[in-house]
Order: sequence, then C-alpha cells, then structure tokens
Amino acid sequence: MMGTWRIKSPGRSAGFTLIELVVVITILSVAALLVIPRLPFSDEGDLKTSARSLAGTIRYIQDMAISTKQYYRLRITLLDGALRVTRLLPDDEEVEITDSLLHNLSLKEGIGFSDVTSSRLGKISEGEAVLDFSPLGADDFLLFHLKTEDAERYYTVAVYPGSGRVELAESYTEGVLSGTDQDRVFSLEEKEEVR
Repeated sequence: MMGTWRIKSPGRSAGFTLIELVVVITILSVAALLVIPRLPFSDEGDLKTSARSLAGTIRYIQDMAISTKQYYRLRITLLDGALRVTRLLPDDEEVEITDSLLHNLSLKEGIGFSDVTSSRLGKISEGEAVLDFSPLGADDFLLFHLKTEDAERYYTVAVYPGSGRVELAESYTEGVLSGTDQDRVFSLEEKEEVR
C-alpha cells in the first residue's frame, strides 16, 4: 500500500500574524475599559455592607426597645466608626447590654461616618453622636451618612420615628428618602423652617 503525502503550501504557515494579534489585543483593551469601571470594588462593597449592617443594627435596637418596653442608647464615635449600645435605666444611668449581637459593633475598615443628623440635635460631624430609642422606637428622624475613605462614594441610612422604618440610599441624601406626604413631616428642612 502506498501512502499519500501532502505537501505544505509555502504561502501560509500556522499561527497568527502580527496584525491579527494587534486587532485582538485592541478589542480586549476596549472591552476592559468598558467593563472594569462597572465592577464593584472592595470599598464600594464594604460601604454597602456597612450601610446594611448599620440599618440592621438600628432595626434590631428598635425592635428590642419596643418588645422589652425599655429605653436604649446608641453612641457613635464618628472618628473611628465605633458603635456602642447601652440600656437606659429610669435615672438615666447606662448599663451594658448582654446581647452578643450588640457587642463590638463598628463599620468595615476604610468606611467612616461623614455625619449623623438628628431632627432634635441637628448635624453632628465630629465627636460622638448620642441617639436614644424609646419603647416607641427611634425618638427622632435620623440620617446617617457613610463614606469611603477617599470620600468619593456615600450611602445614606434614614430612620423614621414612629413607623420603625429604615431606608438606604446609594448617595449623600438630605431629608427624607421616600417621597410620600406623610414622610415629609419628618423632613429636616421643614423642621428648621418651624424654628
């Protein structure tokens, strides 16, 4: 039996040409430029996680105050993002909480408070914010503004008194986050006009 031999054509060899490689690299570069800015980076994820964690902690404190019919106090150190929850006794003395969910609370590393705003206390941007929760929930309309370390991204956590509702916004937002007429009662702008 005789085998067949194939002879390679001298015109084309296997592999890619330089032009083909340049075109593929250009297409991949353009695709990367479009996709990378839309990917969530660590700071942004930590900011969202910290905002959700803060919202959950506040809901938990409100639920605890309502269910136990006791008063609680949330102390926030704005410089390091530390949170401390205590129970208030009738003589305004603070006692430590035994609930393990409310110990060692803080924001994620690289995330901090820009400010905390209360309808009663106004805007607090340094030092410590002291916020009280009664058996009816939050005593005031509250806004927490969280930021990344470079202060390029913000999250707002809003707490509405009476209803126990807590909302999040992916930006630095003043006043109420939802637009219903009933919620406008808690707007800080309207409270300042009354004064």
